Amino acid sequence: MMQKDKKYRIFISAAEPSADDHCANLITALRSSGCDNIELVGIGGPKMAQAGCKLLEVTVGKAAMLYNAFTQIGHYYMLLRRVKRYLRSNKVDLAVVCDSPSFNWHVAKFAKSIGIKTLFYVAPQLWAWGGWRIRKMRKSCDKLCCLLPFEQKWFSRRGVDTIFVGNPMLGAISIEWGQPKDYSDFDPKRVRVAIMPGSRDAELKSLWRPMQQIALRIKAKYPGATFVTVAVDDKRRKSLEGTQIPAFECDYAISSVCKTADAADFAIVASGSATLEVAAMACPMVVMYQSSRLAWRLVGWWLIKTKYLCLVNILAGRELVPEFMPYFTSIDPIVEEVEQFLNDRSKLAQLSGELAELTRPLGEKNAGQETAKTILGMLD
Repeated sequence: MMQKDKKYRIFISAAEPSADDHCANLITALRSSGCDNIELVGIGGPKMAQAGCKLLEVTVGKAAMLYNAFTQIGHYYMLLRRVKRYLRSNKVDLAVVCDSPSFNWHVAKFAKSIGIKTLFYVAPQLWAWGGWRIRKMRKSCDKLCCLLPFEQKWFSRRGVDTIFVGNPMLGAISIEWGQPKDYSDFDPKRVRVAIMPGSRDAELKSLWRPMQQIALRIKAKYPGATFVTVAVDDKRRKSLEGTQIPAFECDYAISSVCKTADAADFAIVASGSATLEVAAMACPMVVMYQSSRLAWRLVGWWLIKTKYLCLVNILAGRELVPEFMPYFTSIDPIVEEVEQFLNDRSKLAQLSGELAELTRPLGEKNAGQETAKTILGMLD
């Protein structure tokens, strides 16, 4: 049992906006547990800081994709040195690393090497690619809190102490979700389309323009169609506006994937965690992802071990939503797929119902609270 008169220090490492969200909710859950003798310090984003974590450095917004990762090596090397220096010089009872395994594995490995317990919050997708790294996972991880039900069995079978804690994005949704949309009166001439190009610089660079081009093609066929684009923050909104195609018009929603998907009839989504939120709102979608053609041919095609790449389809075990991952040149197949949906109410209604059924079980647990309980147990 935790000692009330003892001070504990937890180090948290996060690098992406989604990890900032997850860890902020986790910190709030820890604070609400009544344990005032826990100090939280780490690297992350503004939401973590607002929740009560002392940040050594703001890292959110600097996460790199495969094809621009090399430009970030110097930055992350210096950041890792700073993290190691802190862990070596200060008494830390537990290191929590959230997502970004390419960086956080180094953090966890070093923490373990100097006797600090480690908890992975969000499982690295070894079941999709890089399964040989499970040995490294066993060595660097004391406890794994996973967000998808099938991950608990996969990692446990391979010797990693794993618990399914629920999905933090779905558990945090404040509006009713998991219910199919009503398309009985749907008219494609007045369709509302949500556009979600992602939050990373590389995603925006590769997806934002083609997503606008797809929207313009939809607008040409259905002049009454309207569009809303999700930006992670106001800075991103300004960046999107600055690279907007002159003929394209849309509203902007700041960091509101669920509300936006709830009010939309259809969505065009960058592959990633947002696809789960869109699915939870039972909003039919197509999923896109772009990659370097050379990188995909040299590395990607043989690294990926799953039949599907979109998270929704992996959960479903089949292609529930159309995925174009990666696509390299023409948007014609994507436009054709969207138009097939917009011209078929029954197809929209069927997919909406299937998405609701798929995601409903994921919100039965509060991931922040479940992970907080796990952490308190590890501090015994």
